[in-house]
Amino acid sequence: MHIKTEASERHTLAVIVDNEPGILARIAGLFTARGYNIESLTVSEITADKSVSRITIVTSASPATMEQIMAQLDRLVPVHKVTDLTAQGAHVERELALIKVRGTGDHRIEALRLADVYRARVVDATTSSFVFEVTGSIEKIDKFVELMGEVGLIEVARTGIVAISRGKEAA
Repeated sequence: MHIKTEASERHTLAVIVDNEPGILARIAGLFTARGYNIESLTVSEITADKSVSRITIVTSASPATMEQIMAQLDRLVPVHKVTDLTAQGAHVERELALIKVRGTGDHRIEALRLADVYRARVVDATTSSFVFEVTGSIEKIDKFVELMGEVGLIEVARTGIVAISRGKEAA
């Protein structure tokens, strides 16, 4: 007997919440308890009085599981709104990464050349290393990190995805 399973799709969610202690743990716990994976998670205050935060979550799930995730998030008390930016349509996603690279001689020249191609900024430099700041899509950052691996990659720190819908509507 063959059981058909629904394919997982990557979804980016925007969750607007009251900025209160424990809400992030409750949301992460909801994912953990049900075996859902969080691929990326970013949180920041979005109001001048710091009372509301926006949590951006990237996860992969089947359409049926995605419905469950959305419903469960929506039921959490300090949650104001949950928006599946992927299902909503056109949206902009970006990530920031800091990438530390060894750099002397020809490797230094190549690292700077590649940074220029990827529009990465030098935010720290010593005689033997650089820290580059690069923003863009996951694919762009993954490729830049891969290329820096060939030049002398030391360390990578990434923020995770931030996303916003296109057009005049708010998440």
